[in-house]
Amino acid sequence: MNNKTAFDVRDLGYIAVFAALISVLAFISIPVGVLGVPIVLQNTAVILAGLVLGPKRGTLSVILWLAIGLVLPVLSGKTLLTAIVGPTIGYLVGYVIATALAGFIAYRAPRKRTPLIVYMLIAGVLGLLIEYGAGIVGLVFRAGLDWGKAFTSQLVFIPTDLLEIIFWVAIAVAVHMAFPNLRPQKMITA
Repeated sequence: MNNKTAFDVRDLGYIAVFAALISVLAFISIPVGVLGVPIVLQNTAVILAGLVLGPKRGTLSVILWLAIGLVLPVLSGKTLLTAIVGPTIGYLVGYVIATALAGFIAYRAPRKRTPLIVYMLIAGVLGLLIEYGAGIVGLVFRAGLDWGKAFTSQLVFIPTDLLEIIFWVAIAVAVHMAFPNLRPQKMITA
């Protein structure tokens, strides 16, 4: 996407590969509690899409993944329609917003390794906060939890999600250091 607005075949390939990656990672699921909201790698993999692909391509990869979920059970073994009527609807909305935000921040990071790491970590953590916030709203309206219980139900996910973000940031930084032209020059601040 070097200094242009239209997508080329390479961009479409990146989008498709990340949609497939998120689909595969969604099947790695660890059940937690009685709420039916498992620990899954898809929660942070969508943020990885933003960190690596940026706001447009990353968000489109998540939207493609959700669209695939209309017909295939790629959302932790569920289809999109099943997930929409359950308590995880908030997370699905949060995935799209978190990916866009993480990509927006990551693609404005300087090219030097240390500032890039800092930007990516900030982007990843803010993405998680968006997901948690949207997830809380979904739990309140779909699972009937009060706001306090919905908030505290997120606490169990924080340690593993933060470890996943650190892992994904290491991967994203390595990708951007190896392929500096993945990010357009005009978006980078320094």
